[in-house]
Amino acid sequence: MMRSMKRKRYEWAVLLLSLLLVSCGGKKSTGGVNEVSYTGDSASLIRPQYAKGFTVKYLENGVRLVDVADPQKDEDKMPVSYQFALVPKGSDAETPEGYTKVEVPVERTIVMTMLQLSNFTALDAHDVVKGITGTKNLFNKDIRKRVKDGSIVKIGMEGNFDTELILAANPELIFISPFKRGGYDAIKETGITLVPHLGYKELDPLGQAEWVKFVGMFLGKEKEANECFKGIEQRYNDAKTLAAKASFRPTVFSGEMHGGNWYAVGGKNFLAQLFRDAGADYIVKNDDTGGSNIEFEQMYAMAANADYWRILNSYPDEFSYDALKASEPRNELFKAFKEKHVIYCNMKQTAYYESTPVEPDVVLKDLLAIFHPELVEKDYQPKYYQLLR
Repeated sequence: MMRSMKRKRYEWAVLLLSLLLVSCGGKKSTGGVNEVSYTGDSASLIRPQYAKGFTVKYLENGVRLVDVADPQKDEDKMPVSYQFALVPKGSDAETPEGYTKVEVPVERTIVMTMLQLSNFTALDAHDVVKGITGTKNLFNKDIRKRVKDGSIVKIGMEGNFDTELILAANPELIFISPFKRGGYDAIKETGITLVPHLGYKELDPLGQAEWVKFVGMFLGKEKEANECFKGIEQRYNDAKTLAAKASFRPTVFSGEMHGGNWYAVGGKNFLAQLFRDAGADYIVKNDDTGGSNIEFEQMYAMAANADYWRILNSYPDEFSYDALKASEPRNELFKAFKEKHVIYCNMKQTAYYESTPVEPDVVLKDLLAIFHPELVEKDYQPKYYQLLR
């Protein structure tokens, strides 16, 4: 009798274990949604590696769930995440509650920033862009041509959008930057789906570049996006490996005085990461990701003896050391000024914002060529940054 009872308990334990294994295998529960192993072309599988601002779940009915949240997890500025269900056009697949349905591929959209536009350029998808905010500091000849012939409309700047032009462009969705000046309330009333593009909030240069995959999902260009990013990643890491061979690490600081204050990016900012990956040490050591405005005296206390000084601006003429001194006479006190070690990029002369989001590898190589010229080819031609003459 005792042996029979033990045997029955054993059989029940085996049955219970089997049920547990079945329930945990094959599918996994993600917030009440069953995610399945991807069964399509592996070259089109989107799985972000560096980007922290979006995730992707694949469902058995062909729907993809894309969750968007602040990469820096700043709940004060962005207390909620955005959830989208990407459904193939013509499909009647059901979407989970709480997700905004988007039929893909999208054929008409509006972009709000040059960073967003860089993804469309990288994917050869200008045909999908039907509206932009403006053309200031825009270098791309194809986009300028499309604006001129009316196939792309200028919808106005953030905070002052022209809703009539937006409706006339007939977009299926609009990529927005919710942390910017805003003015999206009027657009919300149009009923057009707003999709946050948070690439500029990423703290890793490759994380920022990886948002090309995010856009690729909406355009049906997943394979192209993966191939594009793979090349960026390879070239970036090649340059980073070169920088690791440097025998010393110079120090560098960034920015300049504007309106009585100096804006200093934080130690976790993607720019600080670029400096580190290029074989230099950024002088701001705190973990403030966004950065802050500080007084000249505070910056000078930190950067007086730094080896290099990085400046990015839109100077109307040829920028020079004289111009830098004229803007703030005390600038000549910095060691980097005295030794002519100012790293400079003029946005009026280079397509900085419309290209660098998908070219962090090029920016890194430019910086590497300045910090450690012995590690790059002698005939290397910088695209964005070079020492100020």
